[in-house]
Amino acid sequence: MGVDRAQLAAWADSPAAFVREQFGVVPDKWQEEVLEAFPRHPRIAMKACKGPGKTAVLAWLAWNFLATRADPKIAATSITQANLNDNLWAEMSKWQQRSSYLRDHFEWGKERIACRGRPENWWMSARTWNRTADKGQQGNTLAGLHADNIMFILDESGGIPEAVMATAEAALASCKDGHIVQAGNPTHLDGPLYRACTSERRLWHVTEITADPDDPKRSTRVKAEWAREQIEKYGRDNPWVLVNVFGRFPPSSLNTLIGPDECLDATRRTYQPGDYERAPKVLGVDVARFGDDASVIFPRQGLVAFAPQKFRNFNGTQGAGAVARKLIDWNANAVFIDDTGGWGASWIDQLQRMGHAPVAVGFATRASDPRYDNKRTEMYFEAVEWIKRGGALPANCPELIAVLSQTTYSFRGDRLLLEPKEQVKQRLGGSPDDADAFALTFAQPVAERPVYADRTMQDYAIMQRRRRPAMCITEYDVLEDS
Repeated sequence: MGVDRAQLAAWADSPAAFVREQFGVVPDKWQEEVLEAFPRHPRIAMKACKGPGKTAVLAWLAWNFLATRADPKIAATSITQANLNDNLWAEMSKWQQRSSYLRDHFEWGKERIACRGRPENWWMSARTWNRTADKGQQGNTLAGLHADNIMFILDESGGIPEAVMATAEAALASCKDGHIVQAGNPTHLDGPLYRACTSERRLWHVTEITADPDDPKRSTRVKAEWAREQIEKYGRDNPWVLVNVFGRFPPSSLNTLIGPDECLDATRRTYQPGDYERAPKVLGVDVARFGDDASVIFPRQGLVAFAPQKFRNFNGTQGAGAVARKLIDWNANAVFIDDTGGWGASWIDQLQRMGHAPVAVGFATRASDPRYDNKRTEMYFEAVEWIKRGGALPANCPELIAVLSQTTYSFRGDRLLLEPKEQVKQRLGGSPDDADAFALTFAQPVAERPVYADRTMQDYAIMQRRRRPAMCITEYDVLEDS
C-alpha cells in the first residue's frame, strides 16, 4: 500500500482517522477523544474501569507514532513482564495484522518492533524491571532514549513505581515531539496514575472511563448487565466495584495478601514430626460447585500443611466417604467443610450419619474477629499470618501460591475485605479450590492433641482402663486364676 507524505501528515494530526483507515474499526466515543487529544497533549492518562479497551488505544497510538514520525523511539512497560507480553505486545501484533502498510514497513519481534529500512533508529521496545529491583534499577527501565520523537507507554500504570515515570519525564526535556501515555485501573492511592488524576492533573489530559450502567457516557464494551450484577452483589461503595465498574479510586489501596516469594519460601521449609506432633490435626474441605471445579481435602497439623487430595464429579455420598477415610486414617481432630450456598450440605449430612462431627463454614458469614468483613477474609488472613510465622506449604501446589499471591484486599469501612471470589477465578482462569480448602483449616481454633492422640484405638482403650481408680478385690476364684 502506497502512502504519501500528505497522508502521513494527516494521520499524525488525526490518529482517529488513522485507526479507521488502517484498522477498519470505529473507535468508541471516549477512545476517539483520547486519539484526537494525542497530537496536542504531551501527557495523556486513562483512568479506567475493567475491560473498556484501553490497551487497544495504547496500541493504536503506538502504531500511529511509529508510522507518522521520522526515526521515532518508543519504550513500553507494564507492571510485569507477563502483563506486557499478554496485553500490550499482543495488541501490537493483532493490529499490525489488520494493516498491509504496517506489515510491509515494520518487523514485529517479541521484544522489539522496528522499521525494516532503519531498524537501529526507528523502533519500539518492550521493557520491564526485576521484582527485586531498587528505585535506581526501576528508573533505568525507560532510560537511554535520545531522539527528536520520543514516546513512553505505561500500561497498568496504577501499580508502576514512581521512579519509572520520573525517567520518562526527564526525557521529555530534550526532545522535539515527546509523549507519555499511561492507562490503568485506579487500584492505588499513590503512583503515576493517582498523581496524574489528582495533584498533577493540570499537566495531564485525563480521560475517565466508567462502566456505570446509569451513566450515558459509559463504555459500551462492558456489559451493562454484568455491571449491575456486581453492584447488586457487593454494593456501590464496595472498593472492588468502585475500581472495576466505576473506574474510581477506592477509599484505600488494593493490596495483595502475600508475595509469591514468601509462598515459595514456605514450600522449602521442613519440620520433624516432633516439632508439631502435639498440634491438632485439621482438615479443610472445599466442595466443588461446578463440573470444572475440584473438591479438595487439605490436611494441616500445626506449622505443616500436607499435600491435598482432589476429586472431581463426586456426589455427597462419595465425598463424605473420602472425608471419613481421611478422618479415620489420619486420626484428625476436626474437619471444616465449606457450606457456602449449601453446596456442602450433603457431604455434612452423610458424615453426621456416619457418626462424625464436621463443622459447616459459610464464607460469607460474620467473622469472629471484628477486623474482618466476613469469614472468608478472616480465614485467608489467618492462613497468610501462619505462613509468615513459619508455616510449611506442600511442594507442587502452584494453584495455591497463585491464589494467595494474587488475591487482593481492601477495606469496607474499617474492616478488611477480600476481592470477590468470582474475580479471582476469572483472573486466574480457574476456581481457587486449593486455597479455599487450605483457608478452611483456620476456620476455628482446635484444642491441642493429648499425648496419646496418635496411638491406635486399642492402645487408647488400654490407657483409659489403666487410668481408672484402683479397685478392692473382695472375692478370689482360684480356678479362674489358674
